[in-house]
Amino acid sequence: MKLDVSVLRYLSSDHFRVLTAVEMGMKNHELVPTKLILSISGLGQGLAYKCLKVLHRNKLVYHEGKKYDGYRLTYQGYDFLALNTLRSRGVIAAVGKKIGVGKEADIYVVTDPDGVIKCVKLHRLGRVSFRQIKRKRDYLQNRKSVSWFYMSRLASVKEFAFMKVLHENGFPVPEPFDHNRHAVVMQLIDAYPMVQVQKLGNPAKIFGFLMELMVRLARHGLIHSDLNEFNLMINEEEEITLIDFPQMVSTSHPNAEYYFDRDVECVREWFRKKFNFECDDRPVLADYTGRHKVNLDVEVKASGALTAKETDAIEQYFEDNGRKDGGEQEEDEEEDEEEEEEDEDAEEDHVEGESAEEEEGDEEEEEEDEGEGEGEGEVEEAAQVVCAFQEEVAPESSSTLASVDKKSDGAKVSTTSSALPARGEPSA
Repeated sequence: MKLDVSVLRYLSSDHFRVLTAVEMGMKNHELVPTKLILSISGLGQGLAYKCLKVLHRNKLVYHEGKKYDGYRLTYQGYDFLALNTLRSRGVIAAVGKKIGVGKEADIYVVTDPDGVIKCVKLHRLGRVSFRQIKRKRDYLQNRKSVSWFYMSRLASVKEFAFMKVLHENGFPVPEPFDHNRHAVVMQLIDAYPMVQVQKLGNPAKIFGFLMELMVRLARHGLIHSDLNEFNLMINEEEEITLIDFPQMVSTSHPNAEYYFDRDVECVREWFRKKFNFECDDRPVLADYTGRHKVNLDVEVKASGALTAKETDAIEQYFEDNGRKDGGEQEEDEEEDEEEEEEDEDAEEDHVEGESAEEEEGDEEEEEEDEGEGEGEGEVEEAAQVVCAFQEEVAPESSSTLASVDKKSDGAKVSTTSSALPARGEPSA
């Protein structure tokens, strides 16, 4: 879209009054009815229609008259409203050529009343190349749907806030001057995009500076989230300037680690492909998170930022849970100690019982051994008596047979004793 600012000098306050009425009516209407425009502007019907005709001819408004008679604002009309406000504030006095085009903004050269050259960035969300804004950014918050103009205004507010706080804390960013609607006036940097650089005098120094810049941002609670060769400016002295800030998030964001690693990998990949420079060392976000001395993310209300009150509440929650878990752990340890003591007592009782049983067993074995010794002695004595008796009786009983009848309890018992034949002789 070409911005023809030459028309700006021919527009009167009445034209801007009608243009503002269309802008206000678009808060609740996709197409603003003519009667509502007349009511908001406070102009007569004839003058209001005349102004609408001029605005429509210069493509500052769009008219729909087929099914519904109404007007809506165009991006060029939104540009004129922002530039006119900045001119009335004395921030700019003239608009020059376009010097940059991005997926979500256009950049023009401007001058202030003192002749100082600056630049103005006009956000244009809703282009064909950048319509995933509702999914990728959190501009909507809890709203279900808003116009692209309003989302562009939110982007400019965020960028101005980030740029201002970073510049005040000494970061290499352009100096912001003012903003209105979707326009941000800032310092014009005498440099060119790093994507156009073909050779660097000291790639290692530039690479190290970029790594330190990301770490420094993280220590202040911020992540750029789109740090690449398109958003880095470099001058003849190889000094780096960081641009493009609407997408910055807090280090407390749920996806903070992913965005930080993506920025690091983008820079490493660019230096590897373009300048054949590689470095194994890389920063890790976990080493720089936590409570910071300067919480810029909370100050500018970055996406995912936690206020001091919320952070304290979270820490208190974890402390309480930790104390509770600690108490439970102590109770568990006491129970474990008691169980160990009981087990030790049981083992001691078991060992004592085994010792007593072993002693009893030893005593029984000794008694058995003594009994066996006594029995063996009696058997030996009996054997000696039998042997002596046999020697005395054997000669007399060798040739006689005796038969004796005994009566015991009414039973007749017969006992026969015969001489045994000598070895080698047949029995009788």
